[in-house]
Amino acid sequence: MRILHILHQYLPEKVGGVELYTRTLARQQVKQGHKPAIFTPAAHDPHWPQPQLEDGVRVYRVPVGKREATAVFRSNFHNPALVDAYKQVQQREHPHLVHLQHLMGLPWQLVQTITAPLVMTLHDYWYLCANAQLITNYDNTVCQGPKAWLNCAHCALARVGRPQALPLIPVLAPLFGYRHWQLRRIWQQAHTLIAPSQFTAGIYRQMGIAACKIEVIPHGIQVPTTLPARQPHAGLHIAYIGGLSWQKGVHLLVAAVNQLPHTGVRLSIFGDTAVFPDYAAQLQQQAAHPGIVFHGRLPHEQLWHTLADIDLLVHPTLWYETSSLIIQEALAARVPVLASHIGAIQERLRDGVDGFYFPPGDEHALLALLRRFVNEPMLVDQLRSGIRPVTTMAQHLEMVTAVYQKATHPPHQPDTSPS
Repeated sequence: MRILHILHQYLPEKVGGVELYTRTLARQQVKQGHKPAIFTPAAHDPHWPQPQLEDGVRVYRVPVGKREATAVFRSNFHNPALVDAYKQVQQREHPHLVHLQHLMGLPWQLVQTITAPLVMTLHDYWYLCANAQLITNYDNTVCQGPKAWLNCAHCALARVGRPQALPLIPVLAPLFGYRHWQLRRIWQQAHTLIAPSQFTAGIYRQMGIAACKIEVIPHGIQVPTTLPARQPHAGLHIAYIGGLSWQKGVHLLVAAVNQLPHTGVRLSIFGDTAVFPDYAAQLQQQAAHPGIVFHGRLPHEQLWHTLADIDLLVHPTLWYETSSLIIQEALAARVPVLASHIGAIQERLRDGVDGFYFPPGDEHALLALLRRFVNEPMLVDQLRSGIRPVTTMAQHLEMVTAVYQKATHPPHQPDTSPS
């Protein structure tokens, strides 16, 4: 099958969950005998319009220059150059199926030119929220959805640094209503929308997507054939692995660890400090415990050796994450997890069996759990024994392929025309 993946950005220029997922999925499809290709904007690419062959995957990077957030937003409304580039790639690839991974920064007119069956993956909430995370820019609270799109306009003004321009809110609100209307047309065009969790599917259903269009398929991970041996060490080694931004709640973890004993406890924080430098600097200034160490971004090839060296992963998120690969990876490495009881995270653990939940934003509840592990060293092994196998990439690919088959081979409709 010829499969064309579309996404808003790609490796190595941008590294994130959607980009890594798409690369892994496409590589696995090559191994299955399919012919996947990737279409994506890029700041620069000297090879365009020719694709680059990467592990059997043809990658078309359309040079659009360096774009600020406002330019990315405007591109959704109008960017004929990207539409023409897509038409060129589509004519060359003749895909049997198009898999839309993410549309941010791509014009919705592009989707209207797709000639093959369309499948979409709901990696975040971007189709409902221009922020993609249902977190407001003006007060950092979880958003419950548009209110006549006035709150969406308020968010936009806060994002561009003009939160005081409140009189513009009624003027901008219709723009977000128009955005919503255009994106609804794309939902309707798609054969299937893949949600990585029941929670994500529920949010989209509440916003008007027909339940029959949504297929829940949990993300899978690639687990090494042989996991690295666990590294013996004294004391309790806690870790956070992920983005360093306010909505990830890392400040709560730092505040809790600051109150633990200064001997026998370590906290390793892995995350890129350059993405949100002000927040990262705040965390470093906040860290008073001598065992807190900031290691920077963790290269994926070092992930499994890092997990072999820790006792406990903490995921203190404050937003409605659609999934969490790092929780699955920790469990695959037999590392118990403490996580906020929010969003899709609620589907990832069995409380008291392979980890514990705590209320999102509750520093004191997190501290109480961490103190249990300090005082009950055997608790780590007890939880480790309760960890079940996680969804693998092979299992995920099998489920995605089944969706592809339904999209490209619709059931035969009986002939009801008069004889």
